[in-house]
Amino acid sequence: MIAVGAAVLLALGAFGWFAISNGEAPAGLTPGARPGATAGTDARPGGPGGPGGLSPGGRPVGVIVALAGKVPFAQQLEAVGNARANESVDLTAKTSNRITVIRFREGQQVKAGDVLVEFDGEQARANLADAEASLRDSRSQFNRSRELYATKALSEAQLDQLQATLSSNEARVAGARAQLNDTIIRAPFAGRVGLRNVSVGSFVSPGTVITTLDDASVIKLDFSVPEVFLATVKEGLGIQAHTSAYPETEFSGKVSSIDSRLDPISRSVTVRARIDNRDGRLKPGMFMTVKLTRSESDALMIPEQALIPEGERKFVFAVRDGKAVRSEVRTGRRRPGEVEITAGLAEGDVVVIEGTQKVRDGTAVEVQPAGPGAA
Repeated sequence: MIAVGAAVLLALGAFGWFAISNGEAPAGLTPGARPGATAGTDARPGGPGGPGGLSPGGRPVGVIVALAGKVPFAQQLEAVGNARANESVDLTAKTSNRITVIRFREGQQVKAGDVLVEFDGEQARANLADAEASLRDSRSQFNRSRELYATKALSEAQLDQLQATLSSNEARVAGARAQLNDTIIRAPFAGRVGLRNVSVGSFVSPGTVITTLDDASVIKLDFSVPEVFLATVKEGLGIQAHTSAYPETEFSGKVSSIDSRLDPISRSVTVRARIDNRDGRLKPGMFMTVKLTRSESDALMIPEQALIPEGERKFVFAVRDGKAVRSEVRTGRRRPGEVEITAGLAEGDVVVIEGTQKVRDGTAVEVQPAGPGAA
């Protein structure tokens, strides 16, 4: 136990220099030791250990320690995803036909229902006119037959036949009108058209892509999240995304939906977020990195260098009554240089972060000042 003088508490960083006055420091802790996360021990017995746990020279083993302390912990997850348009479609022809008019410019913003392409419609218009003429004739005959049926000059079977002919001609008109409508391609929703792949006079077949139409006012960002994050990823969770096209810009969005199934191989689930893109900077197909932040909570943290793995188990050397005590711990979340301890240590415990190879369970230790630049 080493008494310390003036009443001063100095702290630099999460595990900075400190001094404690008006009392005694924790067992084996001297001024200049760094508070921080607990450290694990090695399974190797290693190091000197004479009678009573002292080194062969009869002196305690010098170590550098840190304090296990609770700190706010908001774990971040980084993932990569692909940007998709809010709505996207390839515009194609329904039937084989020749293009007569193209009514859009490449990259033009269009409204829902705007005419984009017209095909040769002469045959379709002729078919419609023929069907409408037949419909008028059958309708006239049916109307006269009802008067004859009322006077018993026409049988019920003859009236039913005329009514069937009328219905058939009505269907012919509807089919002819649909064929005529197929000679015109309209925008199914508001958006921006892409590059056109055809010219006036081109003969196209069904499936031939004439152009694309994208509504990119909102970008859908699809990315995968590990199974362990599934409990904390919910609709409405905020995300931050970056792209190499705008390295200094952070795009904010929210999780809009989560896939109903996990990938059985990667054990991850696809998450979709929505990002406002009214300025049009993001394009469908962009590669983006995503950051999600889990809710912040207090966690017992120690420096990662204090851990000593032994197979699937982990240990630290805790300093108690001037001796190194080998303690098994369970770890939780991690962030660079730090690890959460969920069992095996308590807040305020002192752990060895440098010198674990020189001590074993019960070895007397003496806290040494940290080297230059440790703070």
